[in-house]
Amino acid sequence: MIVADYNRSVDQYADPVYRFVLKNIQNEDKARDVVQDTFEKLWVNRERVDGKKVKSYIFTTAYHTMIDQIRKDKRQGDFEHVDQGKYAHEEQYSDLVEILNEAITRLPPVQKSVVLLRDYEGYSYKEIAELTGLSEPQVKVYIYRARVFLKTHIGSVETLV
Repeated sequence: MIVADYNRSVDQYADPVYRFVLKNIQNEDKARDVVQDTFEKLWVNRERVDGKKVKSYIFTTAYHTMIDQIRKDKRQGDFEHVDQGKYAHEEQYSDLVEILNEAITRLPPVQKSVVLLRDYEGYSYKEIAELTGLSEPQVKVYIYRARVFLKTHIGSVETLV
């Protein structure tokens, strides 16, 4: 098939193919897409298509392209009619504070005291050492151990939220 034969087939069969596809899928934009894809496939395969069988090739290709489009649409679904209640909730309740408080109660008393003074009250290491009678390096060690315990007890924040 030469370029003149291709152009002649477009002029001759574009409207009938469009009507055929439109009647089946009843969506003008998708019907135009199917027709365009059909003639694109004809152009790509123009050297292998016999000029006498071009009508059959065009309608067969349009039919298969239309079926592919229908299958694709079924897989994608209609996102405007999604039941949001099924996939989301409107309330955002997180018992993260409860989990954290429960984990803090499991700490040994010294670790609990220093972590509360540091993270909740905002005291410096030096101030905590003076308040508790511990050395500053001991305060840092107890805070580190308390945080490691809390981290392992609670797990990652992503799994909680």
